[in-house]
Amino acid sequence: MSFLITTGATLQCSFGAAPAVLNVLPTSRVLAGAPAATVMDHLPMVNVPPFGVCSCAANPMVAAATAAALGVLTPMPCVPMTMAPWLPGSPTVLIGALPALQNASKLMCSWGGVVSILAPTQFTTLVP
Repeated sequence: MSFLITTGATLQCSFGAAPAVLNVLPTSRVLAGAPAATVMDHLPMVNVPPFGVCSCAANPMVAAATAAALGVLTPMPCVPMTMAPWLPGSPTVLIGALPALQNASKLMCSWGGVVSILAPTQFTTLVP
């Protein structure tokens, strides 16, 4: 069993320098102490904030800064490019006809990073 993810959960990108906090808009009107998240809560800057600086060479800003520094990897500010939903969602728990987000879910960034959930904000509601 996994934990249901709500707003305020701590996220980390594999290429980011700092953790960030998930923001879930209360559009589904389902609360588990705070607004409950679904797999569609993946929008950059709306749901997923920046992770400090990015060190992925596939990020165009990092690639340009690295080229300007004569090949020395130069991290640049993170701008998440999370265009696809979280995977996997809960197979049996639906929130507003969408699978609920669980702490085992991952989110792929178009620049090459993998966003994972470090710490959920609540530990009482479980989803299978």
